Amino acid sequence: MDPILLGAIFITPIAAIIIIGLIWYQKWNYTFKDLQHIKGPTPLPIVGNMSELGDPTKIFWQLFNWQIQYGNIVKGCYGMDMLLLISEPEYLEFICTSQSTLPKGIFYRYLHKWLSFGLLTSKGKKWHQRRKMITPAYHFKILEQFVEVFEKNGNILVEKLRGEVGNPSFDVNIYLTLCALDSINETAMGTSVDAQNNSNTDYIRAIKEMNRIVVDRTIQPHKHFDFLYQFTNDYKIEQKCLKILHSYTLSIIESRRQELLNNPSRFDSKYVDEFGMKKRIAFLDLLLQSTIDGKPLSNEDIREEVDTFMFEGHDTVSTCMSFWMYLISKHPEVEAKLLAEQREIFGDDPKRPTTYLDLQKMHYMEMTVKETLRLYPSVPFMMRDTLEDFTFRDLSVKKGTQILMLPFYLHRRADLYPEPEKFIPERFTAENMSKRHPFAYLAFSAGYRNCIGQKFAMIELKSTLSKVLRSFNICSAVPEHNLVIKSEIILAAGNGYKIQLKNRTW
Repeated sequence: MDPILLGAIFITPIAAIIIIGLIWYQKWNYTFKDLQHIKGPTPLPIVGNMSELGDPTKIFWQLFNWQIQYGNIVKGCYGMDMLLLISEPEYLEFICTSQSTLPKGIFYRYLHKWLSFGLLTSKGKKWHQRRKMITPAYHFKILEQFVEVFEKNGNILVEKLRGEVGNPSFDVNIYLTLCALDSINETAMGTSVDAQNNSNTDYIRAIKEMNRIVVDRTIQPHKHFDFLYQFTNDYKIEQKCLKILHSYTLSIIESRRQELLNNPSRFDSKYVDEFGMKKRIAFLDLLLQSTIDGKPLSNEDIREEVDTFMFEGHDTVSTCMSFWMYLISKHPEVEAKLLAEQREIFGDDPKRPTTYLDLQKMHYMEMTVKETLRLYPSVPFMMRDTLEDFTFRDLSVKKGTQILMLPFYLHRRADLYPEPEKFIPERFTAENMSKRHPFAYLAFSAGYRNCIGQKFAMIELKSTLSKVLRSFNICSAVPEHNLVIKSEIILAAGNGYKIQLKNRTW
């Protein structure tokens, strides 16, 4: 072989690595040139801190440990992406209420094939239009009608759980996940997959696979590049899952659209059917009747919003309920206070249907839910992209910097929450909340992109958990069983939520 050609073969890759390394070095110095006072882990050229963040079982805890080691504001990088990890309430308020940091971070792009550019992942004008359009769907008059859905699915859940009474230890998450999936299907699309009686549907399996794939793409560098990713087995699995998920949603949309064209009055909130039953308006029905700039939404526009609603309102609720039941099983004194509140509301009839007014009276129940989300926020970290350079106090942040917010760490700061590892619902009395910075609690995010469905979620949580509490004593299964936390898209317990149930004597 020609020596010159042979030399070129060896030199070219080395030269490319050197060039990329120089670009990385320049980017690192440019991004953080005014942030020498901010500490962080030492990055390697090109790969940055990838070696520390590349394990799905460790990435979450690594970020948590960085904050413990380096402080409430930490700098680092993931490959060519520069990161600022911030858990300081005053800074978080600025970030969450600034137009400069409105877009979601780069890793949300792995949700685009599934959710496209719905409310969660969109930005700019489209996000503003969608937010304005969707907000009326969460009016209390709309939410009130969903209590009937939660009541029905809660009754099915209770009957399923009765089969576990006497079992010394079982993972309650399986049941709660299926119940939440039934509820979100009926409220979002006006239909049911009957998940609690048919847990092995293709749709449910597809959701689980997509959650796994999105996380894997985030932490595995070679899957960041679409060209390389298409040769992986996950790409093939993803294509099958997307076909299942999108086909299901689009078929329901087309069916409901046709129904609206054939009988518009059925979508009137005052409509009563031939059996005297009032028509329930699903989230999908509202989208079908919505317009932007005078034009109705296409099936694809509606699909991305419905899929977003399904994604955001399913696992977040079921994991919160699972953590709540685990915590209550470990704190009988809290269960006693909850039960006293339930008896005050329901009197001698614990089996009567729950009303919207009942849910408004469950103040202590709401405190326990908020404290559960403090300890175990469903969304463990959030990311924002920086659209332009900005300065806030001692931070000079460059355009393109990825800002990470870690509620799990923020919520466990001892200066904000004394004895942070303890489960103390009274932290969320009105008096105690008024003493804390409002951005010291990010269970539902905050600012412009706060969770639009938080009232919906709280109603579902209180309705379902109240029904379980009135039916069972929630007991600790294995005293030495401690949760092993892992972060997927949603925070979860890697070793399950082991509890024990006993039939309650009211």
